[in-house]
Amino acid sequence: MLDKHFSSKIFIDGGVPEETAQAKRLLGFLDGQTTNPTLIAKNLLGKEQRTKNKEQKKITQEDALNEYKRIVQEMNKIIPEGSISIQVFANADTKAQDMLSQGRLRYDWIPNHSIKFPCTTEGLKAVNVACQETPVNITLVFSQSQAAAVYEATKGAKYPVFISPFVGRLDDLGQNGMQVVKNIKKMYEGGDGHVEVLTASIRNLDHLMYALQLKSDIVTVPFKVFNLWGEGGFPEPGADYVYNKPELTEIPYREDILLGSAFTDYDLSHELTAKGIQTFWDDWNKLFS
Repeated sequence: MLDKHFSSKIFIDGGVPEETAQAKRLLGFLDGQTTNPTLIAKNLLGKEQRTKNKEQKKITQEDALNEYKRIVQEMNKIIPEGSISIQVFANADTKAQDMLSQGRLRYDWIPNHSIKFPCTTEGLKAVNVACQETPVNITLVFSQSQAAAVYEATKGAKYPVFISPFVGRLDDLGQNGMQVVKNIKKMYEGGDGHVEVLTASIRNLDHLMYALQLKSDIVTVPFKVFNLWGEGGFPEPGADYVYNKPELTEIPYREDILLGSAFTDYDLSHELTAKGIQTFWDDWNKLFS
Protein backbone atom coordinates (compact mmCIF):
# COMPACT_ATOMS: atom_id res chain seq x y z
CA MET A 1 0.00 0.00 0.00
CA LEU A 2 1.24 3.45 -0.93
CA ASP A 3 -0.06 6.45 0.99
CA LYS A 4 0.51 9.36 -1.36
CA HIS A 5 -1.35 12.54 -2.17
CA PHE A 6 -1.63 14.50 -5.39
CA SER A 7 -2.65 17.98 -6.52
CA SER A 8 -5.70 16.33 -8.16
CA LYS A 9 -8.31 14.21 -6.42
CA ILE A 10 -8.08 10.59 -7.59
CA PHE A 11 -11.27 8.71 -8.50
CA ILE A 12 -11.58 5.18 -9.86
CA ASP A 13 -13.89 4.64 -12.84
CA GLY A 14 -15.80 1.38 -13.00
CA GLY A 15 -18.68 -0.80 -11.94
CA VAL A 16 -16.95 -3.50 -9.89
CA PRO A 17 -16.59 -2.94 -6.12
CA GLU A 18 -13.69 -5.40 -5.95
CA GLU A 19 -11.71 -3.13 -8.25
CA THR A 20 -12.53 -0.18 -6.01
CA ALA A 21 -11.20 -2.07 -2.99
CA GLN A 22 -8.04 -3.18 -4.78
CA ALA A 23 -7.31 0.33 -6.07
CA LYS A 24 -7.71 1.73 -2.57
CA ARG A 25 -5.35 -0.90 -1.15
CA LEU A 26 -2.70 -0.12 -3.76
CA LEU A 27 -2.82 3.67 -3.47
CA GLY A 28 -3.75 3.87 0.19
CA PHE A 29 -6.82 6.03 -0.45
CA LEU A 30 -9.39 7.00 -3.08
CA ASP A 31 -11.18 10.32 -3.25
CA GLY A 32 -14.13 8.93 -5.16
CA GLN A 33 -15.68 6.71 -7.81
CA THR A 34 -17.50 7.28 -11.09
CA THR A 35 -20.04 4.78 -12.43
CA ASN A 36 -22.19 4.60 -15.56
CA PRO A 37 -24.96 2.37 -16.93
CA THR A 38 -22.65 0.66 -19.43
CA LEU A 39 -20.62 -0.82 -16.59
CA ILE A 40 -23.71 -1.79 -14.62
CA ALA A 41 -25.24 -3.40 -17.72
CA LYS A 42 -22.12 -5.49 -18.26
CA ASN A 43 -22.32 -6.68 -14.67
CA LEU A 44 -25.97 -7.69 -14.98
CA LEU A 45 -25.54 -9.31 -18.38
CA GLY A 46 -22.60 -11.28 -17.02
CA LYS A 47 -24.79 -12.62 -14.24
CA GLU A 48 -27.47 -13.52 -16.78
CA GLN A 49 -24.92 -15.37 -18.92
CA ARG A 50 -23.61 -17.33 -15.94
CA THR A 51 -27.12 -18.52 -15.11
CA LYS A 52 -28.47 -18.97 -18.63
CA ASN A 53 -28.96 -22.72 -18.17
CA LYS A 54 -30.94 -22.17 -14.97
CA GLU A 55 -34.51 -21.03 -14.62
CA GLN A 56 -34.37 -17.24 -14.51
CA LYS A 57 -36.98 -14.56 -14.82
CA LYS A 58 -36.50 -11.78 -17.32
CA ILE A 59 -34.55 -8.81 -15.94
CA THR A 60 -36.83 -5.89 -15.14
CA GLN A 61 -35.96 -2.23 -14.71
CA GLU A 62 -36.57 -2.66 -10.98
CA ASP A 63 -34.01 -5.51 -10.95
CA ALA A 64 -31.48 -3.33 -12.75
CA LEU A 65 -32.00 -0.35 -10.45
CA ASN A 66 -31.69 -2.58 -7.40
CA GLU A 67 -28.44 -3.96 -8.78
CA TYR A 68 -27.11 -0.46 -9.45
CA LYS A 69 -28.07 0.53 -5.90
CA ARG A 70 -26.41 -2.58 -4.46
CA ILE A 71 -23.17 -1.87 -6.35
CA VAL A 72 -22.87 1.75 -5.25
CA GLN A 73 -23.71 0.76 -1.68
CA GLU A 74 -20.84 -1.74 -1.77
CA MET A 75 -18.57 1.00 -3.10
CA ASN A 76 -19.77 3.28 -0.30
CA LYS A 77 -18.59 0.74 2.28
CA ILE A 78 -15.14 0.80 0.70
CA ILE A 79 -14.81 4.58 0.34
CA PRO A 80 -17.38 6.08 2.73
CA GLU A 81 -15.42 9.32 2.72
CA GLY A 82 -15.32 9.55 -1.10
CA SER A 83 -17.77 10.92 -3.66
CA ILE A 84 -19.58 8.30 -5.77
CA SER A 85 -21.24 9.43 -9.00
CA ILE A 86 -24.58 7.80 -9.88
CA GLN A 87 -26.10 8.41 -13.30
CA VAL A 88 -29.66 9.17 -14.34
CA PHE A 89 -30.86 7.45 -17.51
CA ALA A 90 -31.82 9.72 -20.38
CA ASN A 91 -32.01 9.93 -24.13
CA ALA A 92 -32.45 12.94 -26.40
CA ASP A 93 -36.17 13.11 -25.56
CA THR A 94 -35.92 12.88 -21.77
CA LYS A 95 -37.24 15.99 -20.04
CA ALA A 96 -35.62 17.78 -17.11
CA GLN A 97 -38.41 16.83 -14.69
CA ASP A 98 -37.93 13.13 -15.48
CA MET A 99 -34.19 13.42 -14.82
CA LEU A 100 -34.84 15.28 -11.58
CA SER A 101 -37.29 12.62 -10.46
CA GLN A 102 -34.74 9.90 -11.17
CA GLY A 103 -32.01 11.82 -9.38
CA ARG A 104 -34.12 12.36 -6.28
CA LEU A 105 -34.78 8.62 -6.04
CA ARG A 106 -31.00 8.11 -5.92
CA TYR A 107 -30.35 10.67 -3.15
CA ASP A 108 -31.09 8.10 -0.44
CA TRP A 109 -29.00 5.27 -1.91
CA ILE A 110 -25.82 6.47 -0.22
CA PRO A 111 -24.94 9.64 1.70
CA ASN A 112 -21.87 10.45 -0.43
CA HIS A 113 -23.54 10.46 -3.85
CA SER A 114 -23.10 12.84 -6.77
CA ILE A 115 -25.86 12.65 -9.36
CA LYS A 116 -24.75 12.55 -13.01
CA PHE A 117 -26.73 14.48 -15.60
CA PRO A 118 -25.95 14.77 -19.34
CA CYS A 119 -24.75 18.04 -20.83
CA THR A 120 -27.91 18.82 -22.80
CA THR A 121 -30.42 21.64 -22.50
CA GLU A 122 -32.83 19.45 -20.53
CA GLY A 123 -29.96 18.02 -18.49
CA LEU A 124 -28.80 21.50 -17.48
CA LYS A 125 -32.35 22.57 -16.67
CA ALA A 126 -32.41 19.63 -14.25
CA VAL A 127 -28.96 20.49 -12.90
CA ASN A 128 -30.00 24.10 -12.32
CA VAL A 129 -32.46 22.80 -9.72
CA ALA A 130 -30.53 19.75 -8.49
CA CYS A 131 -27.38 21.68 -7.57
CA GLN A 132 -29.45 23.39 -4.86
CA GLU A 133 -30.36 19.96 -3.43
CA THR A 134 -27.38 17.66 -3.91
CA PRO A 135 -23.88 17.29 -5.43
CA VAL A 136 -23.99 16.96 -9.23
CA ASN A 137 -21.70 15.77 -12.01
CA ILE A 138 -22.37 16.95 -15.58
CA THR A 139 -21.12 14.37 -18.06
CA LEU A 140 -20.46 13.94 -21.77
CA VAL A 141 -18.81 17.35 -22.06
CA PHE A 142 -16.69 17.93 -25.16
CA SER A 143 -16.42 21.67 -25.71
CA GLN A 144 -15.56 24.97 -24.08
CA SER A 145 -19.05 26.27 -24.90
CA GLN A 146 -20.66 23.39 -23.02
CA ALA A 147 -18.37 24.09 -20.06
CA ALA A 148 -19.45 27.75 -20.00
CA ALA A 149 -23.09 26.62 -19.94
CA VAL A 150 -22.41 24.22 -17.05
CA TYR A 151 -20.76 27.03 -15.09
CA GLU A 152 -23.74 29.35 -15.55
CA ALA A 153 -26.40 26.68 -14.96
CA THR A 154 -24.85 25.86 -11.57
CA LYS A 155 -23.95 29.37 -10.40
CA GLY A 156 -24.91 29.75 -6.76
CA ALA A 157 -24.92 25.98 -6.22
CA LYS A 158 -25.27 24.89 -2.59
CA TYR A 159 -23.43 21.61 -3.22
CA PRO A 160 -20.28 20.48 -5.09
CA VAL A 161 -20.44 20.62 -8.89
CA PHE A 162 -18.25 18.46 -11.15
CA ILE A 163 -17.89 18.78 -14.91
CA SER A 164 -16.65 15.73 -16.82
CA PRO A 165 -14.91 16.33 -20.18
CA PHE A 166 -14.52 12.94 -21.92
CA VAL A 167 -11.02 13.18 -23.41
CA GLY A 168 -10.63 9.70 -24.87
CA ARG A 169 -13.69 9.97 -27.07
CA LEU A 170 -12.31 13.15 -28.66
CA ASP A 171 -9.00 11.38 -29.27
CA ASP A 172 -10.96 8.66 -31.08
CA LEU A 173 -12.01 11.35 -33.58
CA GLY A 174 -8.40 12.42 -34.04
CA GLN A 175 -8.81 15.52 -31.85
CA ASN A 176 -6.71 16.43 -28.83
CA GLY A 177 -9.18 15.74 -26.04
CA MET A 178 -6.84 16.92 -23.31
CA GLN A 179 -6.88 20.36 -24.92
CA VAL A 180 -10.52 20.68 -23.83
CA VAL A 181 -9.49 20.16 -20.20
CA LYS A 182 -6.80 22.82 -20.60
CA ASN A 183 -9.27 25.21 -22.24
CA ILE A 184 -11.90 24.72 -19.54
CA LYS A 185 -9.35 25.28 -16.78
CA LYS A 186 -8.21 28.48 -18.48
CA MET A 187 -11.76 29.78 -18.96
CA TYR A 188 -12.69 29.03 -15.34
CA GLU A 189 -9.70 31.02 -14.02
CA GLY A 190 -11.88 34.12 -14.11
CA GLY A 191 -14.76 32.45 -12.30
CA ASP A 192 -15.67 31.83 -8.69
CA GLY A 193 -14.29 28.27 -8.51
CA HIS A 194 -17.60 26.55 -7.86
CA VAL A 195 -17.14 23.98 -10.67
CA GLU A 196 -14.48 21.26 -10.32
CA VAL A 197 -13.04 19.84 -13.56
CA LEU A 198 -13.13 16.04 -13.56
CA THR A 199 -11.02 14.59 -16.38
CA ALA A 200 -12.87 11.50 -17.64
CA SER A 201 -12.62 8.88 -20.39
CA ILE A 202 -8.91 8.44 -19.68
CA ARG A 203 -7.40 5.82 -21.96
CA ASN A 204 -3.68 5.80 -21.12
CA LEU A 205 -0.97 7.00 -18.78
CA ASP A 206 -0.28 10.08 -20.90
CA HIS A 207 -3.84 11.27 -20.35
CA LEU A 208 -3.35 10.76 -16.62
CA MET A 209 0.06 12.47 -16.46
CA TYR A 210 -1.14 15.50 -18.38
CA ALA A 211 -4.31 15.78 -16.26
CA LEU A 212 -2.09 15.86 -13.17
CA GLN A 213 0.21 18.41 -14.78
CA LEU A 214 -2.78 20.62 -15.65
CA LYS A 215 -3.94 20.25 -12.05
CA SER A 216 -7.33 18.98 -13.10
CA ASP A 217 -9.36 19.15 -9.90
CA ILE A 218 -10.26 15.47 -10.23
CA VAL A 219 -9.05 12.61 -12.44
CA THR A 220 -11.11 9.44 -12.78
CA VAL A 221 -8.99 6.46 -13.79
CA PRO A 222 -10.23 3.14 -15.24
CA PHE A 223 -8.87 0.11 -13.42
CA LYS A 224 -6.66 -1.00 -16.33
CA VAL A 225 -4.84 2.35 -16.43
CA PHE A 226 -4.79 2.49 -12.64
CA ASN A 227 -2.89 -0.81 -12.56
CA LEU A 228 -0.36 0.45 -15.10
CA TRP A 229 0.12 3.57 -13.02
CA GLY A 230 0.61 1.45 -9.90
CA GLU A 231 3.21 -0.75 -11.58
CA GLY A 232 5.36 2.35 -11.93
CA GLY A 233 4.88 3.37 -8.31
CA PHE A 234 2.17 5.96 -8.99
CA PRO A 235 4.52 8.57 -10.49
CA GLU A 236 3.65 12.21 -11.08
CA PRO A 237 4.70 14.18 -14.16
CA GLY A 238 8.11 15.77 -13.80
CA ALA A 239 8.92 19.37 -14.58
CA ASP A 240 10.15 18.28 -18.01
CA TYR A 241 6.98 16.34 -18.89
CA VAL A 242 5.48 17.34 -22.26
CA TYR A 243 2.18 16.06 -23.60
CA ASN A 244 3.12 15.82 -27.27
CA LYS A 245 0.52 14.33 -29.60
CA PRO A 246 1.24 15.63 -33.12
CA GLU A 247 -1.09 13.01 -34.59
CA LEU A 248 -4.06 14.72 -32.90
CA THR A 249 -5.69 17.92 -34.12
CA GLU A 250 -5.47 20.74 -31.58
CA ILE A 251 -8.68 22.23 -30.19
CA PRO A 252 -7.86 25.95 -29.83
CA TYR A 253 -8.97 28.12 -26.95
CA ARG A 254 -11.99 30.24 -27.89
CA GLU A 255 -11.51 33.83 -26.74
CA ASP A 256 -15.06 34.62 -27.89
CA ILE A 257 -16.64 32.21 -25.39
CA LEU A 258 -16.99 34.12 -22.14
CA LEU A 259 -18.63 33.39 -18.82
CA GLY A 260 -21.54 35.61 -17.84
CA SER A 261 -24.42 34.73 -20.17
CA ALA A 262 -27.50 32.65 -19.46
CA PHE A 263 -26.70 28.93 -19.81
CA THR A 264 -29.29 28.61 -22.58
CA ASP A 265 -27.33 31.11 -24.69
CA TYR A 266 -24.39 28.74 -25.19
CA ASP A 267 -24.10 26.13 -27.92
CA LEU A 268 -24.58 22.73 -26.26
CA SER A 269 -24.59 20.68 -29.44
CA HIS A 270 -21.84 18.13 -30.00
CA GLU A 271 -21.96 14.91 -31.97
CA LEU A 272 -20.22 12.97 -29.18
CA THR A 273 -22.68 14.16 -26.56
CA ALA A 274 -25.59 12.96 -28.71
CA LYS A 275 -23.84 9.66 -29.44
CA GLY A 276 -22.86 9.11 -25.82
CA ILE A 277 -26.37 9.71 -24.52
CA GLN A 278 -27.80 7.25 -27.01
CA THR A 279 -25.14 4.64 -26.19
CA PHE A 280 -25.82 4.88 -22.44
CA TRP A 281 -29.56 4.66 -23.12
CA ASP A 282 -29.16 1.61 -25.36
CA ASP A 283 -26.84 -0.14 -22.89
CA TRP A 284 -29.40 0.33 -20.12
CA ASN A 285 -32.48 -0.65 -22.11
CA LYS A 286 -30.99 -3.72 -23.76
CA LEU A 287 -31.13 -5.31 -20.30
CA PHE A 288 -34.89 -5.52 -20.64
CA SER A 289 -35.18 -6.75 -24.24
